[in-house]
Amino acid sequence: MAMAGISANRLELLQIADAVAREKTIDKKIVIEAMEDAIQKAAKSRYGAENDIRCEIDPKTGEAKLTRVLAVVDTVENDATQITVEDAKKRNPEAKAGDMIAETLPPLEFGRVAAQNAKQVIVQKVREAERDRQFAEYKDRVGDTTNGTVKRVEYGNVIVDLGRAEGIIRRDEMIPRENVRLGDRIRAYIYDVRREQRGPQIFLTRARPEFMSSLFRAEVPEIYDGVVEIKSVARDPGSRAKIAVISKDSSIDPVGACVGMRGARVQAVVNELQGEKVDIIQWNPDAASFIVNALAPAEVTKVVLDEDSNRIEVVVPEAQLSLAIGRRGQNVRLASQLTGWDIDILTEQEESERRQKEFAERTQLLMDSLDVDEVIAQLLVTEGFASIEEVAYVDISEIAHIEGFDEGTAEQIQSRAREYLEQQEAERDAKRRELGVADELAEIPGINTAMMVALGENGIKTVEDFADCATDELVGWTERKKEKDAEPVKHKGILDGFELSRTDVENMIMAARVHAGWIKAEDLEKPAEGEPEAASDDAGAQG
Repeated sequence: MAMAGISANRLELLQIADAVAREKTIDKKIVIEAMEDAIQKAAKSRYGAENDIRCEIDPKTGEAKLTRVLAVVDTVENDATQITVEDAKKRNPEAKAGDMIAETLPPLEFGRVAAQNAKQVIVQKVREAERDRQFAEYKDRVGDTTNGTVKRVEYGNVIVDLGRAEGIIRRDEMIPRENVRLGDRIRAYIYDVRREQRGPQIFLTRARPEFMSSLFRAEVPEIYDGVVEIKSVARDPGSRAKIAVISKDSSIDPVGACVGMRGARVQAVVNELQGEKVDIIQWNPDAASFIVNALAPAEVTKVVLDEDSNRIEVVVPEAQLSLAIGRRGQNVRLASQLTGWDIDILTEQEESERRQKEFAERTQLLMDSLDVDEVIAQLLVTEGFASIEEVAYVDISEIAHIEGFDEGTAEQIQSRAREYLEQQEAERDAKRRELGVADELAEIPGINTAMMVALGENGIKTVEDFADCATDELVGWTERKKEKDAEPVKHKGILDGFELSRTDVENMIMAARVHAGWIKAEDLEKPAEGEPEAASDDAGAQG
């Protein structure tokens, strides 16, 4: 009778392991290992924790075998885990030092406390295995879109039941003013999966641009097949979005493919995003054309690019100004995010006033520097002479052919320009020496006296000082704030206003490091070929 009871228990053990493994979708072997661990712990508390007790459950019969393991040694230091060679030979004549001997223990009768502890151990192990399974399942799904049911809402954070795991959409990853209730079906994008103390955390989003990209990928077969490519997305969640697309097949219109018949495809995306308006824009490798497209629906009359600082000036008719800027600057902000350029919008009148002001400033500069009257200065500016350097070093015929000028006038103007520049250079050189800037700094290609004065005023006085500079320190940097509506803050560099590109400054710093003996010239030559071009191509592609 007792035997029948034991066999029923054994069978029960396997059935429980089977049921738990099925329910938690983990391996049955893990559950049996957890049970072994639990019985082992119970046996240790019964026989003493100092004993090395092992438990094995037969996965076929469910029989639990308890053994105490002893190490065979010459001199026993701990009789709970060690046995002398003489005693070991009584049990196994072939035993020698270094062997392990297993001693079978009688089956364990579980008391109430032992059973409770065993249950806790099993639950803990099974929970850990379940977490590992969830992490393994979702860690490779970052970048996928998933569906789930709203399980609960805590402080604006939405907990989503994904079936075999739980995901969280934080408040700032939800579409603003979107109401979700318990039991709602919800679609979201997995942007991060992290292993944490309380189990794997699956972070979902509905507000990020990637979610919109994934919705278009699902709705537009051409994007899914790779014929149409999404180049960039900019979103103001719940309000407005812009998406730039390009087709790899000239016979397919990328904008039309995304809009669909009677706008069916884009409407499906808009409905999922709670009515967020979507502008679909044709991407263009030419930055000016792309920016004009991105500012749609506003019309642009003129653009002026400044590639070094990644800024663009856009001129629009007065009537189009509010449309180009958009409500609370939304249209220009999204266009800026989409293209990666800082966009300044001017009306035609503002641009005309600014040009007049610039014309007057340049005229005044030439009048003061060359000691000529206003008419001559205006003629020079009209012909495109914007600085004294241009007047001083241009071919003399370019000045002589200006209407009303002759060779003699041209020579006189040019010699005055050169005298002025020489005087300025002498003044700067004196200032540079006064600041204690070393002569050898002028040996770095690209550095002139005016730059040496600017460097000296900022405590950079030797080649070593210059070699120690970071590029940002010299050319400045743009700080983009995390707040959505915040304007980027431009921090000025020491060499601001010298019309140097980032690459120019990097090359100057490297030349200073070679000059200072920090690096060898041949080390620079190997990777340098084609690198800046590749970097700028990437930047364009992302924009």
